[in-house]
Amino acid sequence: MHLEWRGRIVVDPELHHGEPCIRGTRIPVYVIVSSLADGMSEEELLEQYPQLTREDIRAALAYVAELLQHEMIIELSGQK
Repeated sequence: MHLEWRGRIVVDPELHHGEPCIRGTRIPVYVIVSSLADGMSEEELLEQYPQLTREDIRAALAYVAELLQHEMIIELSGQK
């Protein structure tokens, strides 16, 4: 089942310089995804940002997953 993120993610030039954020908050999507990538659990993330919901976290992940479907990742020589 595909999660519909469009109702939860907003891009507003007046909010975090237009970075995608969770609707109704100033929490950028990248903060959620990078926190999870760094090993923070969903529970820890919810404690750190009490205005978030589990659905917000899943929407952030779905948003990034959809972006990556349309991105071409190019490995630069000499960098790993």
